[in-house]
Amino acid sequence: MKYEHMQKGIFLSRPNRFIANVLITNKNGQEETVVCHVKNTGRCRELLIPGVTVLVQFHPEAALLGRKTQYSLIGVWKEREEGPLLINMDSQAPNQAAYEWLLSGNASLPYGKKNIETTKLVEGIQNIKREVTYGQSRFDLAFQTANPEFSAFMEVKGVTLEEDGLAMFPDAPTLRGVKHVEELVKAYEAGYEAYILFVIQMKEMTGFAPNRKTHPEFAKALQEAKRGGVHILAYDCIVTATSMTLDKAVPVLLDE
Repeated sequence: MKYEHMQKGIFLSRPNRFIANVLITNKNGQEETVVCHVKNTGRCRELLIPGVTVLVQFHPEAALLGRKTQYSLIGVWKEREEGPLLINMDSQAPNQAAYEWLLSGNASLPYGKKNIETTKLVEGIQNIKREVTYGQSRFDLAFQTANPEFSAFMEVKGVTLEEDGLAMFPDAPTLRGVKHVEELVKAYEAGYEAYILFVIQMKEMTGFAPNRKTHPEFAKALQEAKRGGVHILAYDCIVTATSMTLDKAVPVLLDE
């Protein structure tokens, strides 16, 4: 996942969940406040604090495309005692990064048994499709292997919330997320392999856990999904000012 026309700015305010005001230095070397499209409709209250450094993307073709804003808010440096942490907060990036990961041939996915520690690994992923409808849901990815009996669905969730090195999802209640989890269980029962991939849009995380405090029903749905055969995965990302790439698996902590 790569970006062009990126630059730093200072976050000023978020009048609503779709836009933010950011102070940048324009091409003439002057400070200017620009309105940015926020590519993440989550709360992000722990990230978007007035005065923090952010990453914005300039869209030179904005007028031709009929965009209301020339800029998009892509990333933010979260201030921590250990030092600032760069977090990609583009909600469209996880799906693209996961797609590229599957396409690269480097994805290591378990399959075949409910106990994730004893599963085999998927090889030869092919025929990758995006936004595939199944039942009452639309899953982010579907794919097959050279084995005609293997077909799988994957739902991708982007993670931007962290506390003390632990990545968590969601940052707000998500009934849609619960529905996706329940639908994946049905897909598994119908003979498909099923995956939920949490794409942690940052590095330096010790693990991933559902945010029980914010949405206990989602945490319960994840536990039931794992017992029902769905594979629950979490990967961190290498995040730079111009890219985001899936990197390493992190422990998934589903128990309270």
